[in-house]
Amino acid sequence: VDFSDVKGQSNVKRAIEVAVAGGHNVLMIGPPGSGKSMLAKRIPTIIPPLSLEEAIETTKIHSIAGLLDTEQSFVSTRPFRPPHHTISDIGLLGGGTFPNPGEVSLAHNGVLFLDELPEFKRSALEVMRQPLEDGRVTVSRAAGSVTFPSEFMLVAAMNPCPCGYFADLKRECRCGPVQVQRYRQRISGPLLDRIDLHIEVPAVEYRDVASERAEESSATIRERVAHARERQQERFQNDPKVNCNARMATRQLKQHCKLSHDSQELIRVAMSELNLSARAYDRILKVSRTIADLDGKSDISPEHVSEAIQYRTFDRTLWV
Repeated sequence: VDFSDVKGQSNVKRAIEVAVAGGHNVLMIGPPGSGKSMLAKRIPTIIPPLSLEEAIETTKIHSIAGLLDTEQSFVSTRPFRPPHHTISDIGLLGGGTFPNPGEVSLAHNGVLFLDELPEFKRSALEVMRQPLEDGRVTVSRAAGSVTFPSEFMLVAAMNPCPCGYFADLKRECRCGPVQVQRYRQRISGPLLDRIDLHIEVPAVEYRDVASERAEESSATIRERVAHARERQQERFQNDPKVNCNARMATRQLKQHCKLSHDSQELIRVAMSELNLSARAYDRILKVSRTIADLDGKSDISPEHVSEAIQYRTFDRTLWV
């Protein structure tokens, strides 16, 4: 399994690289067969390895859930959890008579992949908001409450409509406007706000499939990601609660995401044109910081901000 297996989709690969480099949540939207799942399953090949501290923490959670055996008594690789859309709220968030961690905690320090996002129960998606925002989830029972860590990178995928071919240039969409609207409304605005990058994954062109050109390997992408993460470790070395740009709070944003006048003007126009929320504004700043890190730059330029804004355009084009 390697990114070199994926033909074409260079823009999507770039967005995924940005997401992994900063630990950002990402939503891929595209027709069936465009490679959304294939791309998601290759994300673990470019994520930096677990530190010893992270491995111990992850092992504890998996031990509580009874997922360790004699052959694997220590979790040494980042979790990649792909629950099915039929999963219950308890299965996703955790719970039970004797509270067990759910998928959001089993994905701690790793990736939670939600394929066919609108097919998940609305209630399950709404309770995802707490772990996405706080990095932990509290399970309350009559006997008391238990808090499990849940700092994961959310990777979600979905079709643009029930049949999957909305706005497709080659295949006709069979869905009426009401069906499309209802389908999209299964994902609330507050949940979308917590997803940093919204990426369009178009159908693969024949020329890309037939091309003999070698695609970039996971090892090459992983090296760039590692350099960006090193810059973040240096930046946050005095702040143990923050290990990547996606985890920055307001104080760190003000300190590490200072913008030039031109960059501020770019965001001001985007906020107005796309009708973005304050939370979406923060996401753009964090993603801009990551793009600058990948570029090896200390300052965030208008080009970095412009690319980050591109990853929010579904706020306008798909969801209104």
